[in-house]
Amino acid sequence: MSETSAPSSAEDRIWTVPNLLSFLRLLGVPVFLWLVLGPKADGWAIGLLMVAGFTDWLDGKIARAWNQTSRLGRLIDPAADKLYVFATLLGLVLREVIPWWLVAIILAREVFVGCFFPVLRKYGYKALPVHFLGKAAMANLMYAFPLLFLASHTGSWYAEIAKIIGWAFAIWGTGLYWWAGVLYVVQVRRLVTAARGELRDPGETAKKE
Repeated sequence: MSETSAPSSAEDRIWTVPNLLSFLRLLGVPVFLWLVLGPKADGWAIGLLMVAGFTDWLDGKIARAWNQTSRLGRLIDPAADKLYVFATLLGLVLREVIPWWLVAIILAREVFVGCFFPVLRKYGYKALPVHFLGKAAMANLMYAFPLLFLASHTGSWYAEIAKIIGWAFAIWGTGLYWWAGVLYVVQVRRLVTAARGELRDPGETAKKE
């Protein structure tokens, strides 16, 4: 009895080191926006993005090494990543560093994937595990945004280099983000097909009997 309840209680944990790191990342989002749009302290904002990226890597490492994975962690970790991406997009577009069409492409991907959430819930699934391509896309975008902030410092020696590398990461990241979204939909389709098959099987078995 205790063996079966242990994994469940472990999954329900809240106060773990990875979850604490994810919470701290979430708290950093409004601070980042204030730094970018208020005093326009790009150095501090970029430093905060770098810390957020490092803790994103660290919390996953700790969760696996110390067996501290949890249901809450699987929700807030990708949520923190997305909030940083959207906050950075907002800051960049309001500062006129990136065009609106890039924001529209990334947000369109979210709408596209979000359309399939009701289908998942209908068949008893709350969410799907984050695909490695999705993590790779986020990593590319998190590299791109600090570089694009640096590229906005026209007249500096590093602006042109940062612009080239930053846009390369942004294009790759956006492409991977959409690819991950398409794979997500493929996963949803497979799960729904399997669930429908399971629902049909008992009836077919009864007819045969």
